[in-house]
Amino acid sequence: MATYVLLISYAQKGIENIKQSPSRLDGVKGLFKSMGGELKQFYLTLGRYDAVVIAEAPDDETAAKLALTIGSAGNVRTETLRAFTEDEYKKIIAALP
Repeated sequence: MATYVLLISYAQKGIENIKQSPSRLDGVKGLFKSMGGELKQFYLTLGRYDAVVIAEAPDDETAAKLALTIGSAGNVRTETLRAFTEDEYKKIIAALP
């Protein structure tokens, strides 16, 4: 499964309803599971982003569907990064011409 880093910023609606955020997170975990993925880690962060999620999904198309579904609720904005494990990184580098 592919690994993704989601950088999350609360939208106005999300910050206005911040106390419901833990239950929304539980819902997102279920959403990942229903689409064949897994939300591995959630971190509340300080700085430019309000939270960071480490997740796995079967492929980029599924990751895009997940990000769009999460964003469409209007509580957060996401920036999704495809992350490569150390083994994947070494394989990519070894295949360079």
